[in-house]
Amino acid sequence: MFKGHPRGLIAASLANMGERFGFYTMMAILSLFLMSKFGLDETGSGWIYSTFYFSIYGMAFFGGLIADKTRNYKGTILTGLVLMSLGYLILSIPINVNESNRTILIVLTCFALFTISFGNGMFKGNLQALVGQMYDNPKYQSKRDSGFSLFYMFINVGAIFAPFIAPAIRNWWLSRSGFSYDANLPALCHQYIAKGTAMGEQALESFQSLVSTVSSTGMPADLSAFSTKYLDTFNTGFHYSFAIAIIAMLISMSIYIFNKKGFPDPADKRVASGEGPVVEMPLAEVKQRIYALLAVFGVVIFFWFSFHQNGLTLTFFAKDYTLLKIAGYEITAEMFQSVNPFFVVFLTPVVMAFFGWLRAKGKEPSTPGKIAIGMGIAAFAYILMTVVSFGLPDLSDVRTAGGLSDAQKVTPFLLIGTYLILTIAELFISPLGISFVSKVAPPKLQGVMQGMWLLATGIGNQLLIIGAIFYKSIPIWATWSIFVVACGLSMLTMILMLKWLERVSRQ
Repeated sequence: MFKGHPRGLIAASLANMGERFGFYTMMAILSLFLMSKFGLDETGSGWIYSTFYFSIYGMAFFGGLIADKTRNYKGTILTGLVLMSLGYLILSIPINVNESNRTILIVLTCFALFTISFGNGMFKGNLQALVGQMYDNPKYQSKRDSGFSLFYMFINVGAIFAPFIAPAIRNWWLSRSGFSYDANLPALCHQYIAKGTAMGEQALESFQSLVSTVSSTGMPADLSAFSTKYLDTFNTGFHYSFAIAIIAMLISMSIYIFNKKGFPDPADKRVASGEGPVVEMPLAEVKQRIYALLAVFGVVIFFWFSFHQNGLTLTFFAKDYTLLKIAGYEITAEMFQSVNPFFVVFLTPVVMAFFGWLRAKGKEPSTPGKIAIGMGIAAFAYILMTVVSFGLPDLSDVRTAGGLSDAQKVTPFLLIGTYLILTIAELFISPLGISFVSKVAPPKLQGVMQGMWLLATGIGNQLLIIGAIFYKSIPIWATWSIFVVACGLSMLTMILMLKWLERVSRQ
């Protein structure tokens, strides 16, 4: 599979696996952690979640500026790994929340998330620029798209396991304390602490029923004390889940340091065969390339706005509307986050083979054409969610009733199928978009342009809050239709720009 690719590709991919593990740990549990830890609703946790995901990609722009300015790409990447490890360390410290420390703990959590995002910004875009440099050698240029697809596939191996390990640690900690897991109970505990028996008759009945089910000692005498203890135990398990990400980061750091000398250096962007420095581009060509990249960046914002709902509204949907059982086995809402990286790993060779088959027939779409197709595929995923969600009760009715019964919930294969379609769209867009940037970006702006690609991703992530707001306030099918429109319009825009983008990328 790696035959004919640069030797450093595998090492760079392995160095990125720890970052992906931490990323998918956060994607799987962050929004639910914020709700259970601080009693935030979907909108409140959505603001922090979307701002974090904006920052984790948006900071790549500044990471690219730092690397391009200092010409120390390798050192910038290493600093990023250290900062991300520090952020996860802060998040792993279990401190129970009370009224006196709630605000300071929210601030501390946001500081940890900022540290992770800033470290990611120094790491991610510059590592992609480093990989792009490997393919500047004429020997490897024809394999640039497939190389980035392999890079993208390989780093998702670690991401497969994070959504299983994180909830497993939390559930182990619950069981160690005499409790079992229930997705609906943290919200009900917060309701009871805030309102007591005034929380509503249906919700109170549901709460009491769940308490007697999850507690190994039966119905407690003091439900308020139970609620506080259950939440503290639940959240401590989350903190220990973040600690696992530190181990993955240290492994990635070790791999990177060991292979650091063997990686190319974008600061000395020369053809790897030793033919000398890249010839300066005319100013007019530099401008055309920047304009083309900015146009693509603007379009993909709306893909990421739709795609990264998997850690927000789609996770809420898993918790509120989805039957958390497969073939009789209990699952958790967080575990759905492993579906996407699983499909990335196992579908990448299929997609690459498909493109190779088209190439042999002389019918392979251009990279911008593949991105346009990916937008259409993403729209289809949300069409599926829209159609199936017709007839589901509004979220307010679900909360009033204390949750849906198993008979009222949708099959988990709906979300699995949606993630399958979204992953295919992702494979048409994300690795090929990175490849497009590395090919089109002017040589002196490699770090900045890779950072701009990630900044566009970050802007899309900031828009995630729109999904959280509408999830809570309009019918669920209408929420999914917003993403259908966003992806559909993005596809049409790419098609309209296609000939121009293809012309620029051939220069």
